[in-house]
Amino acid sequence: MNKIVTFLVAIALLMSCSLDREPKGYATKEKILEEPGKVIGDLVNGVYAQLKAWSDPMHRCGEYAGDNIMIRGASTDPFFEFITFSRTPNNDRLQSFWDNSYKAIAQASNIIEMLGASTDREIKEKIGECYFVRGLLYFYLVRAFGRPYYQAPETNLGVPVVTQIPKNVLGDFSLPDRMTVEKTYEQAIADLKKAEELLPSASAQPFRGSKEAAQALLSRVYLYMSGTYDQPNVAYAKLAVEYATKVISSGKYALLPRDEFMKYNTILPENNKESIFVIRRLASEFSGYDHYYGVGGMYANIGGMGWGEMYASAKYLALLDETGRNDYRPDQRRIVDARAAFIEPVYKKGNKEVFRFIKTEGSGDQNYLQLPTKHTGGKITVSETITEGNNQQREITYELTAVNAAQGIYSINYKGTTYQGVLDYDITLNRAYPMFYITKCSREGEDSHLHSPVISRLAEIYLNRAEAEAKLGNYSAALSDLNQVRTRSLPSAAYSSLDATTAATRIDKERQLELAFQAERSYDVFRNGGSLVRRYPGAHHQTEDIAPTDYRVIYFIPQNAINSYPGKLTQNPTH
Repeated sequence: MNKIVTFLVAIALLMSCSLDREPKGYATKEKILEEPGKVIGDLVNGVYAQLKAWSDPMHRCGEYAGDNIMIRGASTDPFFEFITFSRTPNNDRLQSFWDNSYKAIAQASNIIEMLGASTDREIKEKIGECYFVRGLLYFYLVRAFGRPYYQAPETNLGVPVVTQIPKNVLGDFSLPDRMTVEKTYEQAIADLKKAEELLPSASAQPFRGSKEAAQALLSRVYLYMSGTYDQPNVAYAKLAVEYATKVISSGKYALLPRDEFMKYNTILPENNKESIFVIRRLASEFSGYDHYYGVGGMYANIGGMGWGEMYASAKYLALLDETGRNDYRPDQRRIVDARAAFIEPVYKKGNKEVFRFIKTEGSGDQNYLQLPTKHTGGKITVSETITEGNNQQREITYELTAVNAAQGIYSINYKGTTYQGVLDYDITLNRAYPMFYITKCSREGEDSHLHSPVISRLAEIYLNRAEAEAKLGNYSAALSDLNQVRTRSLPSAAYSSLDATTAATRIDKERQLELAFQAERSYDVFRNGGSLVRRYPGAHHQTEDIAPTDYRVIYFIPQNAINSYPGKLTQNPTH
C-alpha cells in the first residue's frame, strides 16, 4: 500500500469525504450528506485549487514543445526535455502534470459520486462544475499522452479513465489500464456535455465553470477530432462549428478592441470580456518564489524578479513582422501587429544602433549577430572584429543594402551569403541570444509575474470555427471568422479570400500568432498532420524536424505512476 502515493489513492486518503472516520477539522461523509449545501462550495473550491498547481506543468508541456519560444542554453531542469524532445519517463515536471490532473479528477469524482443525485439547483450547479473540470482534465491528459486523434484513435492508447474512487482504498484493489484515445475523448465529451446541461450561463467570474465554458471546450475537443485538412472528419467538424456558434451567439463575450487587447495580460479576469475560462491566481497567494519559478518568470525579468531565460523565437517574431516591421525602440515604437505588444526586448542603455540578422553556421545551426553601424552620407556600413590564427585582430566592414529603408530593413552580404536584418538598438545578449522578453504570462493587475492561465477565450472560438468551416469546405464562413481575429490585430490586413490551397496555412498562422504562450501550439501542429520545424537560434535541435508520426509527439507515462499503479499501466512506445 505504501507504494501507491502518486495516484488516485493518495487523494482519496487525503479527502475527508472519502473516509468513514472524521479527521480533525474535516466533515465526515455522513455530515456532508446531512447538510450538503453548507460544504459543497468549499469542496468544489478544493477542486479548482488543484488546477493552480496543474496549470504550471500543463503550460510547459504544451508550449515548450512548440516553436514560439527559444531557450538560451541547455538546462538541468526537467522541462528542457520538453524543448529538445529528449523524452524520458523519469521527469518531475511530467509527474507533476500527471499527479495534479488525477488529484483534481479524484476530488471531482468523489463529489459527483456523493451528491450527483441531488435535485437542489445550487448543488446541481456545483456538480456541473465538477463535471466541467473532470472533462477538461481528461482532454488535456489525452492530448499530452495519447496520439493525435486522426491516427487510429480506436487502437492508440489514451489515459486511464477512473470516475469513482475505489471503495477499499485501505485494502487490495486494482484500477483499469489506459483506455483508447477514442474512449478517453468520449469520457471528456460526456463530462463536458453533462456540465453544459447542469451549469448556468456565464457570470462575471471566468474562473468558474459555466455553460459557455463547457461549450468552448467542446468546440476545441471536436476540432481535435475533425481530422486534417487533407482528410477531414466532417461529422466532428460540424460539431466543432455547432459548439463554437453556441459560445459566439451567447452574447456573453466580446473581442477586446485593439488597444485593450494589447494590454490583455494586465487585465484582471473578472474585468475581461474576452475570457471564457481561466485558472485564477491571486496576488496574495503568489509568493516571491512563484515570481521566479512560475511560467512568466522564465519568459522575463520584471522588477528584478524572474530568470528571463526563454525568449520569443525568431520564427514567431518573423510572423509578427510579416505585415510590417514591429519596431520596439522606445523612441520609435511602432506596433503593427497588436500581438507584438506582448514582446519586450531588453535594450542596453545608450540607444546604440546595430544591425541585427541571423546567420547560418557551417553546422546548419542559426545564430544572431548584432554589428555596430556607421552612417556616412547615404551609406550604412557595419563592422566586425575577428581574431585570426596568429591572434591578430582584424576589422571587416560590410555595406548594407536597403530593402525597406523606411522600416529599417536591410540586407548584408556576409561571408558570401546574403542575409536580411534590421537596424535596431543594441539588445542585451544572454549568451549569444538577444533577450526578447515575453510578457503575455506576466503583469496581471500590473503585479510582476502574476498570471491567470487562459484555458478559453473568444478569439480561440472564432479560430476553432474558422478551421472547422474550412474543413467542411465553407470557405466564405471560415474567412469571415478568421478575419474577425486577424483584423483586430492588423486592421488593414484582412485576407481577401480563402480556399483549399490557402486555408491550412493561413488559419494555422493566425492560431500560432493569436494563441501563442497559451500551451496550444505543439498540439495544433501535430493534430493536423504537420511537422514541427524549428530552424531558428536557440539550444534546441535546430535541424531536426519532428514528424506527426514520431513517437516523441506524445509524452511517456511517468515511471513513478507506473511503479505505484494498482494494476497494469501500459507505457507509450519508445520508438
